[in-house]
Amino acid sequence: MKYAEIDHSQEKIAIGKIVCVGRNYAEHAKELGNEVPEFPVLFLKPPSALIYSGEKIVKPSFSDDMHHEIELVLLIGNDVKNANEEESRKAILAYGIGLDMTLRDIQSNLKKKGEPWTIAKCFDTSAVISEFIPVGKNPISAEYNLSLSVNGTVRQSSPLSKMLFNPWQIVSYISSKMLLEKGDLIFTGTPAGVGKVVPGDKLEGKLDQILTLKTEVV
Repeated sequence: MKYAEIDHSQEKIAIGKIVCVGRNYAEHAKELGNEVPEFPVLFLKPPSALIYSGEKIVKPSFSDDMHHEIELVLLIGNDVKNANEEESRKAILAYGIGLDMTLRDIQSNLKKKGEPWTIAKCFDTSAVISEFIPVGKNPISAEYNLSLSVNGTVRQSSPLSKMLFNPWQIVSYISSKMLLEKGDLIFTGTPAGVGKVVPGDKLEGKLDQILTLKTEVV
């Protein structure tokens, strides 16, 4: 069982399913040659893919093109179905940042065949998470800047205001398609600037000065 750790708290919440949003920043959709979506693009990761800030990402031997994707991550605090905006806001207990590691070569090949790209997203250590900050302590702001550096060089940087679908719209949409339960995580999509990482690379994600995530590829 994996747990979400709440900032300055002894509380740990068991993590359920991990729902991920693709193409939630227009510039990222364009850099991969994808259309800007009318609705959030959804896929899942298993909890077994999770590691925590400070732990290491293991590059799978069956891929030669693993990419970083830094994201805002939402922690759901209560069961919610068909939520309106107010209910969606109340359902978000806390937020953190995370890395959705992607095997781009595997993903591209599977997409060309019209097959699901589960293997490209669900390998062990493909989801890295920071600790979480309660929204009651520090509300989510569209002006917060999300960034990722690799070996000290900034590769991704964008304010949350660039998201096509904000956190409450995302929760509302997902809950219209499936039950969201306490402990579920939502990876809300990555800004432009994704790129390849190799063993030895050190990654540092930030949400302004509020949250930090550190990991290394081995």
